[in-house]
Amino acid sequence: MNHRTIARSAWVAAALSLAQLAGAAPPDRLQRIAASHTLRVCIWPDYYGISFRNPKTQQLSGIDIDNARDVAADLGVSAQFVDSSFATLIDDLHKDRCDIAMFAIGITPQRMEKLRFTQPHLASDIYAITTKSNRRIQRWDDIDRPGSVVAVAKGTLHETVMKDRLKAAELRVVDTPAAREQEVQSGRADVFMTDFPFSRRMLDFNDWARLISPPETYHITPYAWAMAPGETGLQARVDQVLATMKRDGRLMANARRYGLDPIVAR
Repeated sequence: MNHRTIARSAWVAAALSLAQLAGAAPPDRLQRIAASHTLRVCIWPDYYGISFRNPKTQQLSGIDIDNARDVAADLGVSAQFVDSSFATLIDDLHKDRCDIAMFAIGITPQRMEKLRFTQPHLASDIYAITTKSNRRIQRWDDIDRPGSVVAVAKGTLHETVMKDRLKAAELRVVDTPAAREQEVQSGRADVFMTDFPFSRRMLDFNDWARLISPPETYHITPYAWAMAPGETGLQARVDQVLATMKRDGRLMANARRYGLDPIVAR
């Protein structure tokens, strides 16, 4: 950390302390971001095509890595990435571990009660992954039948949707996305539910995986970026940047780079 960065951090801390001592409100989020020259961005580093950290190179890639850098540049700051997950997302934002979460977060009623969202930038249906050797599941209609076991990751939108939609199959909620893959690969579960981006990862990296697509629209979920409640100023500014990115083609270019152009929200 250089002397300029140290001085800037000290200035921000001092400004917050003085404001609190004086009984005044601390600087708003946009002011803090500008003062620190940093946009702290929560990501889930296992989200292929969205915010993925290559296990070999440790390099980050994905549409929301590129989007975060574009948003930060429009704000005149740099993006700093903070590891998060769907299970810790709300806590990370409420406890100020990051300014904004950018990893294609599904807008659900449960999350809307605790988070503030930008306008959607993507929208995906739900897909199922099974093994090539599974004989029980050959098509979508085979999933919700007695004897079938459906795995979902805790804290994902798929947990909420499948709790509501499944009538005959057993729903198994596991702690992590990796655990749902293990359940299916081991044969303890027949399928796990996921979205368009993660299904690409499964097919690209796992020769045992087989995709089951719904024959018609099953449950489209809009994806956006999220902030803590009350961040009206930051939301408005980021929405302004996103609208510009849609108009000037940056959002679509970022999506095409990762094969996600079919799910870009217009």
